[in-house]
Amino acid sequence: MKPVIVWFRQDLRLADNLALSAACASGQPLVCLFILDDDTPGEWASGAASRWWLHHSLKALGESIEAVGGTLVLRRGPAASVLSQVICETGARKIYWNRCYEPYAIERDCALKAALQGRNIEVHSFLGNLLVEPWRLKTREGAPFRVFTPFWKALRQLAIADPLPVPALPRFAPPIASERLESWALVPRAPDWAAAWPSFWDPGEAGARTRLTEFLDESLHAYTQTRDWPGRAGTSRLSAHLHFGEISPRQVWHALRLTDDVSEKFLSELAWREFSHHLLFHHPQLPEAPLDPRFARFAWTRDDAQLALWQHGQTGIPIVDAGMRQLWTTGWMHNRVRMIAASFLVKHMLIDWRVGAKWFWDTLVDADLANNSASWQWIAGCGADAAPYFRIFNPVLQGQRFDPDGRYVRQFVPEISGLPDRFLHSPWQAPAHVLDAANIRLGTTYPHPLVDLTAGRERALRAFDRLKLSRAA
Repeated sequence: MKPVIVWFRQDLRLADNLALSAACASGQPLVCLFILDDDTPGEWASGAASRWWLHHSLKALGESIEAVGGTLVLRRGPAASVLSQVICETGARKIYWNRCYEPYAIERDCALKAALQGRNIEVHSFLGNLLVEPWRLKTREGAPFRVFTPFWKALRQLAIADPLPVPALPRFAPPIASERLESWALVPRAPDWAAAWPSFWDPGEAGARTRLTEFLDESLHAYTQTRDWPGRAGTSRLSAHLHFGEISPRQVWHALRLTDDVSEKFLSELAWREFSHHLLFHHPQLPEAPLDPRFARFAWTRDDAQLALWQHGQTGIPIVDAGMRQLWTTGWMHNRVRMIAASFLVKHMLIDWRVGAKWFWDTLVDADLANNSASWQWIAGCGADAAPYFRIFNPVLQGQRFDPDGRYVRQFVPEISGLPDRFLHSPWQAPAHVLDAANIRLGTTYPHPLVDLTAGRERALRAFDRLKLSRAA
């Protein structure tokens, strides 16, 4: 029998993999293929942190496939030419894949499907790394949702199919040439998150299952209370596992078999992820253009020196600096702090949200085009169901509320760790003798605030008000 090709993409797992299960059901030998296609995404090719995760995720998937007698074939190049080459090498007449929903992926896959079917090659595509297809949920008027709450209510009414087990894998096709994962040089020289945070990240399907189990056992019961506290292990840290498809949202959804408010809150966070992909599907310009067209004429500030200080956690605002340093040293940032740091960049510094989104894209291990774009537009006030333009996070109050004992700031901004809690989130307000006792010299050992928070807020309000934005915007 001729083999069939299973093209792995954002579904680097064996369980609840619809394309893999369907290919196995054919009874034909399998060719398991992954293509590193940096051409199709253009400027949205994976950033450095994502590539680090991808390296370790592919290594784990390859080991899982080898354990059952197969080989994960790795090829690099434009997907269309690579697939054509593999078809010629194997004689395969069927290809199975799970759908991706980024605009460039949709365009690529539609063209591929038409071209392959024109060669009498069957293409079977399936629900990708979402709970439901993004075209399935509509308002009563038949339009895409632009507000989260009604979207969540509509999603909650759907029956989410049970996840599939690991299929019984048939025999594999004779091996064909595969590139070496190490030759792709996906792992940057620095930072090395695997060495620095060995207990923090474990890419791969097994690591995803362990992370989910630990979250359910240790953190879910207090999720509503602790999810906003960056100094506590209160979140799931499943975002990268979900992005790379090492675990499916259906697996997570059905693991939460409780019916109390705690599980509902976490399910709604899964729904936010779904909502972001819904927005990207219906608004493919989401990463580049504001959904609110009035923001297209906003006069953003361009200051590369100040941007660099924000990027490297040297703004003089402790909670912002802690977040940006956590991002650089771990490849991840707590969600509450992401909002604070993003608000500071966009509102207090008046730097374009797209500049911040680009930095997150390169430095987050969980960088996801839909989530990243929708979240930055939300904080800037120009997206769907966005925070109003006049909502400007006060980073001092945010730090005092969500990091009251300073555990988070002291971990990532150790040079001010000697300050008492009262002044930890606003060192510039500490008396000279307090700074001396903590061995802090503002402007030398720790910077003065990059922006005066009161003046920055007033400047932002004036700038946004010039757009004639109503308070209902």
